Amino acid sequence: MRLRALLDTDALGLRLLGGEGELDRTVRGVMTTDLRDPSRYLSGGELVLTGLAWRRDAADSEPFVRLLVQAGVAALAAGEAELGDIPDDLVVACARHRLPLFAVHESVAFATITEHVVRQVSGERAGDLAAVVDRHRRMMTSGPAGGGPDVVLDLLGSDLDLRAWVLSPTGRAIAGSKTAGPGLPADLCAKLAAEHLAAARTGRRGPHRVTLGSSTYSLFPVRSSGRSPHASRDVRETVLSDWLLAVEADAGDWPEERLDLLQGVTQLIAVERDRRDAARTVRRRLAQEVLELVQTGAAPAEIAARLRVAAPVLLPGLGAAPHWQVVVARVEWQDAELEGGPVAQSLLEEILVDPLATGPEPSDRIAVAHTGDEAIALVPLPAVSTEHDGSETGILADALLASVRDPLSAGLDGDGRVTLGVSAAVHSAEGLRGALEEARHARRVAAARPGRVCAAGHQELASHVLLLPFVPDDVRRAFTARLLDPLRDYDRRHRAELIPTLEAFLDCDGSWTRCATRLHLHVNTLRYRVGRIEQLTSRDLSRLEDKLDFFLALRMS
Repeated sequence: MRLRALLDTDALGLRLLGGEGELDRTVRGVMTTDLRDPSRYLSGGELVLTGLAWRRDAADSEPFVRLLVQAGVAALAAGEAELGDIPDDLVVACARHRLPLFAVHESVAFATITEHVVRQVSGERAGDLAAVVDRHRRMMTSGPAGGGPDVVLDLLGSDLDLRAWVLSPTGRAIAGSKTAGPGLPADLCAKLAAEHLAAARTGRRGPHRVTLGSSTYSLFPVRSSGRSPHASRDVRETVLSDWLLAVEADAGDWPEERLDLLQGVTQLIAVERDRRDAARTVRRRLAQEVLELVQTGAAPAEIAARLRVAAPVLLPGLGAAPHWQVVVARVEWQDAELEGGPVAQSLLEEILVDPLATGPEPSDRIAVAHTGDEAIALVPLPAVSTEHDGSETGILADALLASVRDPLSAGLDGDGRVTLGVSAAVHSAEGLRGALEEARHARRVAAARPGRVCAAGHQELASHVLLLPFVPDDVRRAFTARLLDPLRDYDRRHRAELIPTLEAFLDCDGSWTRCATRLHLHVNTLRYRVGRIEQLTSRDLSRLEDKLDFFLALRMS
């Protein structure tokens, strides 16, 4: 979409402050940021939204704008809610660098603009798909335009009498033609996905034929529209994320013309896949920003502000998310120098979709970032139910594992592993750092188990309590004394109550506000006590491992 189109939409509340001659620039995405240097998250063509929290004085505007221009952004939109009028120094800097600048009225939420831009960009990509379909010789008389993979599959059914489905690598049904009748059973979809992944690992050119029951299916890989089917890159980089086209027919006897036609159909479906991936860009960046804030120990208020931006994008129409969960995934290959983070990111985006959900869009409510060889998902939960035993439910590790284990094991083909860790639900920004460490620790528990695909949840981290009676008494006493004796000695000398403070802090899951309220202390006093505990024990209570050690020591004392 063009920048000019943004001004024509009154509901966006945009006012142009400069850059009249640049309004024909193309907007390819949108990003909200208050970082002083957001360039690492920019790829070019974005409309950047900012609340100006990065600006401390007039000298900050020039370097901020220069970084945006170097990253190739399309325009900058600044909110008026914080400072009222947009500062003159920002207007001057944008004019100097020929960067279009918009003011966003205080009554308009950034989420409204984000949703509008994502919807428009996605719609244009759907239009590109319709144009490609129209140019295809065998589909010129089809009539429908756009509409995603279902339209293309309907054309196969009406023109060639072929029943076909688009499946994810985990066996989730993404699309199917109306003429195909009832959807394929979930177990059959999982078997087809497993057969496809196993065949893809052999490097053989598709279609792959498989007979299940009384039916024969031909499986065509759906590769990214920008990648050649004969690309030399390692198949393991994409095998766990590529879609497949399953056609109920034996393609072994097909003439070249029909095979070419089906290859063309996979290319059309790949455009829809690319459109979906482009729409994920905003969510990935939101997750990356939140992850960086959490890992660098940012203030809970700053993390909460970022979550307020993320929630309307991930849960449109529901405002804020009352609970969040963190899921960590890692993909590892033997004897291969492959970057695991991007592979795990794409895989986790698919794994976290309900296996019974159809269509390409349910993943729009998941934000996944990657760092190093692991992927980290920030999952908003509009509601968390409570079971009869008082435990909260959300994403459960066992359910995730059951839905993807068989297909993915086939794709891993003996030399790869996928491990997953799931945190408990947290209700505030303060809990996210602990949730991240909890999910990472659960993933390490899963990695210690046999099998190609393993998962562990937060519930399993408490199972160590069952082992305490079997620890020898002298080992328990030594472990407890090493951790707690310095605190007990300090309490006796200074009447500081460090032990009760530690117990309350762990019982409140590391929440500063809840712990301070329980102990009737000011938060700064609580921080001083916790700091003293860490100093005396050389431990860090922000680390899950150290929290677990203290918990065990208190249980054994």
